[in-house]
Amino acid sequence: MSKLRPLAALALLPLMAGCKMVVLDPAGDVARQQGNLVIASTLLMLVIIVPVMALTIFFAWRYRAANQEATYKPDWDHSTQLELVIWAAPLLIIICLGALTWVGTHLLDPYRPLARTAPGRPVTAEVRPLDVQVVALDWKWLFIYPELGIATVNEMAVPVDRPVRFRISASSVMNSFYIPALAGQIYAMPGMETRLHGAFDRTGDFTGFSANYSGAGFSNMRFKARSLSDRDFAAWVQGNRASGATLDRATYLALERPSAKDPVRRFAAVDPNLFDAVVNLCVDPGKMCMHDMMAVDARGGMGRGGIANVRELAYDKFGARGTGPASTGDSRYVAAICAAPTESAMRASPGLPSMAPLRGAGLTPMRKPAPPITLAADTGTAGPQRPTS
Repeated sequence: MSKLRPLAALALLPLMAGCKMVVLDPAGDVARQQGNLVIASTLLMLVIIVPVMALTIFFAWRYRAANQEATYKPDWDHSTQLELVIWAAPLLIIICLGALTWVGTHLLDPYRPLARTAPGRPVTAEVRPLDVQVVALDWKWLFIYPELGIATVNEMAVPVDRPVRFRISASSVMNSFYIPALAGQIYAMPGMETRLHGAFDRTGDFTGFSANYSGAGFSNMRFKARSLSDRDFAAWVQGNRASGATLDRATYLALERPSAKDPVRRFAAVDPNLFDAVVNLCVDPGKMCMHDMMAVDARGGMGRGGIANVRELAYDKFGARGTGPASTGDSRYVAAICAAPTESAMRASPGLPSMAPLRGAGLTPMRKPAPPITLAADTGTAGPQRPTS
């Protein structure tokens, strides 16, 4: 019996692994519907798998060499009835799985606002989702609450039964934002913004993490996701405001430097344009935002006047932001400009490029030029602005 005890302990391991099945017992309606899809898909596939496994054992036993009563037909090669069963059953399963996947893909679209927070709890038109801006850093998570003017690191809290609208981006490499108890995972990518909608339907403390490998500190890239009552959430907000710290651009640039196992940090005030600057890769002072660059490119570029409009980076982007020596000239970025040349300025200076849209590379401008654009200084709100009439 003593020799069998290790085998008995090993047999219990699969049962112990399922003690905390948060994916199948979540605290959010979206995650619960996703879990139901997993269960339904598994049951549908078992309709094929279980009979095949059972028949495999049956045929091995029925037609064993010692069984002389089994019918031996070495020339048998076709059965219409058997072919119908073999092809019809999997085809029906695939049709059912395809229908479930199609419906679930549209109903559980992460960009789609919630229609309910739980079965029987519809979201009315008067309910406004709570906006939470999420930035995946190396290797920690930054949460910004633009409506409340606060921010936290490695801790997120939302009121129970209130829809939450996440705007998600990253500072350097791709991560995957995932709170199993709330909703599915979605990628966080630098220079891009993804969205996710979800709502907790019961209070509690849950775990969120990155589900995409992103470097040495990836295994500790976890945060606490808290679902609180309205009263507790208000107290949590006041606790953050009592910290007195401010998250401005300089603080963010120091915060985004690679570090692991960071404690929870709280900020009582946040630069309102910080998240948009993160998405547009222009938190660094004097760097042109991506939307400004795209606006210039849409007008045909700045021509020869923009060739020298670059500056050296103050960090080594190939090593890690802020961790290497100053650039030696190999790494450069496009500098922000205060204003694009107007038509009158171009007439006065023939060397400047035309601001009229081009038909194509090297072709003449279109007959009707579009109004000039003006790019504001790099304050995080820079963008194409058309003069008003």
